[in-house]
Amino acid sequence: MTELDLSGLKCPLPVLRTRKALLGMAPGEKLRVVCTDPLAGIDVPNLIRETGDILEEQTQDASRIRFLIRKAGHPE
Repeated sequence: MTELDLSGLKCPLPVLRTRKALLGMAPGEKLRVVCTDPLAGIDVPNLIRETGDILEEQTQDASRIRFLIRKAGHPE
């Protein structure tokens, strides 16, 4: 599993870096993303809907939002 700690980055950087990481992954691989920007709680799920990948988990505590994303296969 790939981990991406984007703590301290402000919109739109968390989404841009998450998109770039997903582009380099093979179907079935998982990506864990940690963000501190509250807007990431909206922006990252929207990105996942656009890319067609799977948001397996989203959790939030007082200071961080964590996402577990699985790279989807691309049907031909």
